[in-house]
Amino acid sequence: MAAATTRIRAAVVGTGGIVSGSHLPALRAQADRVDLVAGVDVDESRLEAFRAQAAEPGETGPGFTVTGYTDLAAMLEAERPDLVLIGTPPSLHREQTVAALRAGAWVLCEKPLCLTLAEYDEIAAAEAAEKPDGGPYASVVFQHRYGSGAVHARELLTSGELGKPLVAHCQTTWYRNTEYYAVPWRGRWDSEGGGPSMGHGIHQMDLLLYLLGDWTEIRAMAGRLVHDVESEDVSTALVRFANGAVATVVNSVVSPDEVSRIRIDCADATVELTHLYGHSNDDWVYTPAPHTRDAADRIAHWRTPAADLPSSHTAQLAVVLDAMRDEVRPPGSGPDARRTMEFLAALYKSAFTGRPVHAGEIAPGDPYYDAMHGNHPDWAPATAATPAASTKEN
Repeated sequence: MAAATTRIRAAVVGTGGIVSGSHLPALRAQADRVDLVAGVDVDESRLEAFRAQAAEPGETGPGFTVTGYTDLAAMLEAERPDLVLIGTPPSLHREQTVAALRAGAWVLCEKPLCLTLAEYDEIAAAEAAEKPDGGPYASVVFQHRYGSGAVHARELLTSGELGKPLVAHCQTTWYRNTEYYAVPWRGRWDSEGGGPSMGHGIHQMDLLLYLLGDWTEIRAMAGRLVHDVESEDVSTALVRFANGAVATVVNSVVSPDEVSRIRIDCADATVELTHLYGHSNDDWVYTPAPHTRDAADRIAHWRTPAADLPSSHTAQLAVVLDAMRDEVRPPGSGPDARRTMEFLAALYKSAFTGRPVHAGEIAPGDPYYDAMHGNHPDWAPATAATPAASTKEN
């Protein structure tokens, strides 16, 4: 990265709803240090619509003059961006992320960063090949970590202010109809990487790991209860953490009453977050244990973060830009984000094999390292559930 006073040249890959609705406002909000210079999309009409949208000032900041490309390599060669934001379908993430890193650009990519642990390690190797220290680095969009309520809760938990974490619950119970799965890449292992565990609950599970730290063991179940898909539409898990806490996890796309929730019961208090797609300070509730209810000052501190910054792409982008300025690895990348990816692989392995899976168990040579379905005959696509297919890329 250049000197701290240098403006950052950013490009977006994929110009659909997530980029136009979330990444573009985030870039506008950081227009004092970022210029959006290019957009890439294979759909020229969608690309032109995005360029027109970007040119107009928005609620969060000014317009941008965006050059359009239908080819990523051509854009990287012509524009040499400092930062590439990726919002394409998941099956494209690994290839596009590696291409951007090799061109010297940092990456902020929508979840999941890739489809398997093997792909994640390819991205890590591409980071190291470019420059072992100081970037470029690839970050995953895990925006729920970056709201002030989450940052405050993590500080309280890691400092011991709430007492020892004991029991937790992580819930992503959403509803998606058959029309949602009519999009060709959804519900398929080779294009989405999994069901609601991979595509929906990943945000809350990442937040749970952000709050509680390293996990050690997982026991899971999964099912196809409603939708005609390759992957699951429901999963559940029991998790043990290195700090001794135990947690339940539920992911669903068959739940009419939609909610996202995390609850952590500690020795001195319960902290609970209830929201749907994003949170602010008011969504966090602290309930003192009976023996702490007279500690008014302590309780007031729990309930009053220093600021109120809602979780959002804007909040995460600011942290990534700071990391670029300081030439340090941002959170939500490297071993930090790999922990979440490994958690997902372990959830699927446990669900499909019917046995507990421990952290560090899934390594090269394990079928769940190369595919989240692990080539299990009841879950893998027919073309993949053979020994010969186990080495194919997803």
